[in-house]
Amino acid sequence: MIKKQYSYIQRCLLGVIAVLFFGACSESQKEKQYFEVTGLAQGTYYRVVYEDTTFRKAEFDSLLKNFDTTFSAYIQESMLSRINNNDSTVILSDQFNYFITKSQYIASITDSVFDITVAPLVNAWKFGPDSSQHPVPTQAQIDSIRTFVGMDKFSVENNKFKKQDPRVQIIGNAIAQGYSTDLIAEYLDKRGVSNYLVDVGCEMRSKGVNSKGKIWNIGITRPEEGIDNKPVEETYDVVLQLNNKSLATSGNYRKFYYEDGTKYSHTINPKTGQTVPSDLLSATVIADECIEADAIATACMAMGVEKSKAFFQKHPEYEALLIFAQGDSLTTYKTKGIVTK
Repeated sequence: MIKKQYSYIQRCLLGVIAVLFFGACSESQKEKQYFEVTGLAQGTYYRVVYEDTTFRKAEFDSLLKNFDTTFSAYIQESMLSRINNNDSTVILSDQFNYFITKSQYIASITDSVFDITVAPLVNAWKFGPDSSQHPVPTQAQIDSIRTFVGMDKFSVENNKFKKQDPRVQIIGNAIAQGYSTDLIAEYLDKRGVSNYLVDVGCEMRSKGVNSKGKIWNIGITRPEEGIDNKPVEETYDVVLQLNNKSLATSGNYRKFYYEDGTKYSHTINPKTGQTVPSDLLSATVIADECIEADAIATACMAMGVEKSKAFFQKHPEYEALLIFAQGDSLTTYKTKGIVTK
């Protein structure tokens, strides 16, 4: 059975994945005792299910709070905010250096579609922490911003972040949440926990089995837009088995706005500076590390269906489930290694 140390119920922000516990136990199969801790972090929820008795909610809260003091764009004194505000005294932590290294790697394999320097464009399109009620940017404004957007616009020297232009800003939304999932998992690993599932805002990492001795099952829901961005009733089209892996899902069908009759999605292509009107509705990526799954899922939304398919053919180290519009119906594409129930 699962004992809750803290009770909190909240949907995933994207509304596309959920943990499912399928399969009844036989009378001879006794359930193990698992614990569940839930709470709030990074503007969303977190949930940790694990086979152990020694942890307390405060430990996870503290880990995630420390993470926010490094990566949150909403905390003025965070390391990320200080870098964006051109604080030259910042000495990068090991976590931040790892974040940069992984960001550079994902940018290199996605033809720079993934780019953490996209922050000024995100703000211009009214999807960032500095976004106000300013109008949709003009092409001239986008072209101006693009002159200081790009992974080549900064470097790291002696644990310091060096900018080519002081207007360079970075954002961690598309990778940091997955990284926080990894850090919680690594914390559990160090404490010798053999079976767990970590879920931070629907970015997940699993180890071992659930309380019924089964591989963790993750339900992928049908992407449908709600009214005024509110979730609609969900149906599970696919159930994936997450076997000692990480999973992240990105979608553009829930986070958007309309202005003057035009729909603007939160996915922005840093190479064009434009929001991406894509027939790819959601991308679920499975990788060893959640930091990579998170970043690649985001990149898929900017790449679109065909380029995403080509990417996974070139990079079989990742598995993916893509859900996209084809005419009036939804179509699913999955790589060969995806295991469904």
